Amino acid sequence: MSSPSIQSALQQMQGLAAQAAQPIKGEHVATAVGQGGFGSELQSSIQRINRLQQAASTRAMAFQAGEPNIELNDVMVDMQKASVAFQMGMQVRNRLVTAYRDVMNMQV
Repeated sequence: MSSPSIQSALQQMQGLAAQAAQPIKGEHVATAVGQGGFGSELQSSIQRINRLQQAASTRAMAFQAGEPNIELNDVMVDMQKASVAFQMGMQVRNRLVTAYRDVMNMQV
């Protein structure tokens, strides 16, 4: 691969990264990293997942109750966000358990 094509690919990746970093209109993105360490970050992530699940459940119940101004597509998007967040949390947990087992099985 030549140098100009590498530079072109790098610029494309940087452009895509910049687009992905921009928040969606009307959506708040929290990017601050806590000062408490790994434990506090893990706890705050679990709390965020819980809030997403509660919000999705609340919106689904409101839709089922027939409240106006709640659309099915909004309910489905919230449910999908909660599902993806939960799956991500499960993957993190699985990786942590695997890492813990690996460390515990190491011979000193």
